[in-house]
Amino acid sequence: MARAPLRRWLVLWLVLALPLRAFAVAPQPGSVTELLAQAESIRSAEPARFSTLIDAVQRRQRELQPIQREQLAYLEAYRLAFSGKYDAVIPRLKKLAESSTDEHIRFRASALLVNIYTKSRRFTESLRQLGHILPRLDQVDEPQLRIHALVEAAYLHNEIGQYRLGLQYAERILANKPDARARCFAEYLKYEAMFYLAALPAGGAPLREVIEHCEARSEGLIANHMRVILARSLAAEYKRGEAIELLRTHLAEVESYRYPYLAMLVKATLAELLLERGDLKAAETYASEAITLSSSMGTSTQSLVSAYRTMFRVAERRRDNETALVYYRRYAEADKAYLNEVKARELAYQIVRQETLEKSEQIQRLGSQNQLLQLQRKLEMKASQNTRLVVILLVMLLASIGYWAYRTKRTQMMFKRLAQTDALTGISNRSHFTTQSERLLAQCARNSTEVALIMLDLDHFKSINDRYGHASGDHILGLVAALCRELTPSSGVVGRLGGEEFALILPGLDLAAATATAEDCRRRIVAIDTSPTGHRFQVSASFGVTTSALAGYQLTRLFSLADRMLYRSKHEGRNRVSVYEGGYSLPERREGHPSPVVAAPDIRPQEA
Repeated sequence: MARAPLRRWLVLWLVLALPLRAFAVAPQPGSVTELLAQAESIRSAEPARFSTLIDAVQRRQRELQPIQREQLAYLEAYRLAFSGKYDAVIPRLKKLAESSTDEHIRFRASALLVNIYTKSRRFTESLRQLGHILPRLDQVDEPQLRIHALVEAAYLHNEIGQYRLGLQYAERILANKPDARARCFAEYLKYEAMFYLAALPAGGAPLREVIEHCEARSEGLIANHMRVILARSLAAEYKRGEAIELLRTHLAEVESYRYPYLAMLVKATLAELLLERGDLKAAETYASEAITLSSSMGTSTQSLVSAYRTMFRVAERRRDNETALVYYRRYAEADKAYLNEVKARELAYQIVRQETLEKSEQIQRLGSQNQLLQLQRKLEMKASQNTRLVVILLVMLLASIGYWAYRTKRTQMMFKRLAQTDALTGISNRSHFTTQSERLLAQCARNSTEVALIMLDLDHFKSINDRYGHASGDHILGLVAALCRELTPSSGVVGRLGGEEFALILPGLDLAAATATAEDCRRRIVAIDTSPTGHRFQVSASFGVTTSALAGYQLTRLFSLADRMLYRSKHEGRNRVSVYEGGYSLPERREGHPSPVVAAPDIRPQEA
């Protein structure tokens, strides 16, 4: 089962749930102090009553003290966040975090901002905001406020796939002996991280105890999220029937929450488990319901990917090839969108990490420069006695400036290289490949040098990813990129156009030489040893070849002809080289629409 992180829109209602220390006197029945205290205590447990209490306090704003107005402003922001109006709530929280007269309100607003940024998928801002509040933990005298900040840290790092860090933060929370409700959230984050790190204990006994604990505290949403984790753990232990019964028993409870993400998660998981058991009708029903629920999510989730995959496999087992093809395309589109978001999360983490390192270096640099300037002023007062020392210090200053200038330049070069290089394979990405190729074609056109273009696309690569995992697929892409680099002379250009598609621009090669090179590459790909991935399966590729002698020196024309020939290779059975020699019409390639004669993949990778 895939271990890609679940895209949880779960509202962590624990966020700063402690009442503010804003009440100097005991609350009187019906007073605004009592209303605020009640609202603080029931926010997530009774959302409707919470909203009613806020409305009641708003009607009595004249009775509020300044600190209570700020508390009300925070609770109003919380209500907006609870309803999903993130764009409206962010400015309010920023204002509170900057201008509140109470340190606890400022801290709570800052921590809630982390939560809002995380749920609205703005991970770069969320990480930056977390970087602002974590250094302030020691300045907060409320232990529970510190615990809630750690909850946000654990939640955020789980969301961006940094599960080891998420687990560390969750264990820090539990080590501080939190209250019962905080413990429920911390345990959930802990076991979620352990699940994706493949570190859950067999049988799930500790997880069952935590589920019972959360149920007893009326945290049914969290309990049912953990039941999904438990069900997947049981399925991994070949206890599929127990996993199905666990989810079905609590499905009505899940649906009663009217929380689309949780219902979609449970139904997609049930569909996947039932398909594995062979119950096609039930699997189709749950998967279809999960897809319907996805309309309110806004973006692709792992549950949506799973539901489409289930629908595709159900149709495939029924030998309904037309329906299977429709759902396979939707599955591929959802999977691509989900993987793009996963990469965006990883990029956000790396960006903020790099910013943190640069700020640290800048602080060190400024500190060093400040020390040098102070020494220089002292030396100037004693210039007649310390001339030699002044010279030494000036040299040190220049060396320091030169060093940091070098570091800055190297950082700039690194980012330029990242912008031009495909991160997985180390060869040119599509944008850089296009720029280099156009420059090379213009030069060859001036010198009347023939240029060949070879395009290749790995056959049934999606099947390799689905069956053996993306790690195996990434390994194969790296090997193919290395083969292409070996076959490309220093004057040529090689690049990854996207997915499993590569291209080579080879100056000085005529059609025969280019065809021989493509055949050589095809044979080398077929000979790839996949055993380092832990699996044995066949790898092959389809090729399209053309040259400037037939297509001219326009890159778009070369691409068009080579792409059509590649499509022809796919159409005629894959694992072959097709060469454009002119003189006959070519089929147009329709992206995402394979030939009707190819109803299903014909290369079935075999497990060792």
